[in-house]
Amino acid sequence: MSKNISRRRFLVRGGLGTVGVLAIGTYVFRNPIRRQIIDFAESFVAPYSGSGTKPNLWFEITKDNMVILHSPKVEMGQGTFTGLAQIAADELDININQIQVIAASTASGVVDSLGTGGSLSVASMWQPMREMAATMREMIKMEASKKLNIPVESLSTEDGIVSGNGKQISYVDAVKDVTEWEIPETPKLKAVKEYKLVGKPIARIDLKAKVFGDPIFGMDAEMENMLHAVVMRPEYIGATFKSVNFNKAEKMPGVVKVVQIDDWVGIIAETYAQALAAKMEVDVAWNIPKKWTEEEIRNLISVGNGNEMMVQKEGDDLEKDDKNTIELEFKSPMGAHAQIEPNGAVASYKNGKVTVIISTQVVGITQNQVAKALDLDTEDVHIIPTYLGGGFGRRLNTNHAIQAVKMSKAIGRPIKYFFTRKEEFQNDMFRPPTHHIMKGKLNSEGLIANLEHHFSSGNVAIDSALMPAIAHTILGADFGAIRGGSIHYSAIKNIRAVQWHKTLPFATSWWRSLGLLANTFAIESFVDELALKANKNPIALRLAQIKNNEEGIRLKNVIEKVAKEANYSDAIVNGKAMGFACSTDTGTPCAQVVEVSIVDDEIKVHKVTCVMDCGIAVNPDQVKAQCEGAMIMAMSAAMHEKMYIEDGQLQPTIFGPYDMALMKHAPKEINVHLLQGVDKPLPVGEPPLGPIAAAIANAVRRLTGKRLTEMPLKLT
Repeated sequence: MSKNISRRRFLVRGGLGTVGVLAIGTYVFRNPIRRQIIDFAESFVAPYSGSGTKPNLWFEITKDNMVILHSPKVEMGQGTFTGLAQIAADELDININQIQVIAASTASGVVDSLGTGGSLSVASMWQPMREMAATMREMIKMEASKKLNIPVESLSTEDGIVSGNGKQISYVDAVKDVTEWEIPETPKLKAVKEYKLVGKPIARIDLKAKVFGDPIFGMDAEMENMLHAVVMRPEYIGATFKSVNFNKAEKMPGVVKVVQIDDWVGIIAETYAQALAAKMEVDVAWNIPKKWTEEEIRNLISVGNGNEMMVQKEGDDLEKDDKNTIELEFKSPMGAHAQIEPNGAVASYKNGKVTVIISTQVVGITQNQVAKALDLDTEDVHIIPTYLGGGFGRRLNTNHAIQAVKMSKAIGRPIKYFFTRKEEFQNDMFRPPTHHIMKGKLNSEGLIANLEHHFSSGNVAIDSALMPAIAHTILGADFGAIRGGSIHYSAIKNIRAVQWHKTLPFATSWWRSLGLLANTFAIESFVDELALKANKNPIALRLAQIKNNEEGIRLKNVIEKVAKEANYSDAIVNGKAMGFACSTDTGTPCAQVVEVSIVDDEIKVHKVTCVMDCGIAVNPDQVKAQCEGAMIMAMSAAMHEKMYIEDGQLQPTIFGPYDMALMKHAPKEINVHLLQGVDKPLPVGEPPLGPIAAAIANAVRRLTGKRLTEMPLKLT
């Protein structure tokens, strides 16, 4: 901001029954550049990177003395709204029942250019949310001081009431009729020990809406006078329109119009069922340049093929013909997001103004994409985010919003348009398959002298909504694919981690935990194999190979804690064996022990013990629930899920054939323990996905003597 701009500003907005609106983003974020420097190192927590140059609508005070928080992060089941509510309420001096959290629309100005993902919501908002809420509290006190005629320094706040000298006034009455706000310097924040809500197991604030089935998701959205639409999508990889005839479809009951725009066809009807029925009558022929096979894709994704990038290098290389070198090969398949709610949007185009209601993880990016596609100013595109029926990275790509808006413009009425389940599976932004070659050598003491991880993957971050394809040229590596790919056993003198990148003929992109799951599976399985070769306890071997720096100590602490809590043993007892693995993701170390048996030639996981150091756990119950969900999702990916290619098509296309973990596969016991190694919140949602696949494979190795090297993990 220019230095000569006054710090006295005002902003008045109506709606939502509010009588006071505070717009303070400009002043708290006076130096946005400081918050936009992004280091893509694996341990870095990207800061909030929203606008710092325009008034942002963060808080509203309602007539009943409630505070509405406009969150720049969306809620997709991870509990972000509750965590942010706890942080804000503690600095605002209100109780948890006095705060409501809604996803900020673009009209609010509260738009995070990074969107929601990467396990960053609470971690990245910890400092700015405290600053914002504390500043608002002081602004309210300043207005109360005027109305009560009491010096600000004599006032105190509690439960939404300002008190002093025997007088008191509610927040809503203090801000009533205020049109010009004096913005103070950001006050000193409270010490964490002073907080009443942060660190406590507060019930989720969105619980009631979900239990009672309130219309809070994208599929629930409606607009007056709206029509329904479906879009023709190719069923073969790389297919494009050759010819299309929709004369018969146009005559189907309820059909209003069939539109051909750019390289796609949309069928618009009075109801979704009518649009879907008409789609079946479209006569379309496709150009299919090549019918890809599973083997061809596997050959593309192989170490040594594609662009090479050294992401970690310490000491010397392994000698090529060293007879003491141990080598194993690991693989993981394509994975679908398989979220419950399919993608779609409700959109209206009228007189050059656009409104889109959508389940999206990238509100700002969606706004920019729609504006660019329709040659509009971003201010003329209003994106209203909803709750997400599962995200996992799938909703970082929202090109369907553009299609919905273009159909609305073509027909002159609002359009509701959603994918079918088959379209979700065949047109997903898939988790790419991976290939890994692990190499290592033990020294005379039975410790690891050399450890190398060579791995290949398709696009994860590169060529996504968050990062253009040119980024690979600039960065040299796909920082999404390398998540978890570096070796964290820092005391090993000779280390290599080398990524091979290849763009596939179908879309691959972000999937919860990015490369962490596959990379940790390879590394931790191999380290366990080295422990067996050395005849050493696998936990003791790992502890001996970690330096005593800050990161190393935190990693050691979670390893030692999980070994103690699980009562880890190498022995097979009553047909059960334990497996151990650990990882560090975005600065959050996590270690897990599983208890596994073999039942009817199937792997059965009976118990999981997890220890994670995520720093300050804003809501410990919520964090533990995240761990439980992450580990079940990782088990599903590790033991069940697999997309494949058949006759040039991506398969399966429905739930059921796409094998996923069911209730019967869940462990009967999951124990999560949290450590606090740093005095701030760290990422939570993805780190627990890292160790579980390797831990299961390590247990199976002890039970059967067989090293499983490919996911999904199967004995036959």
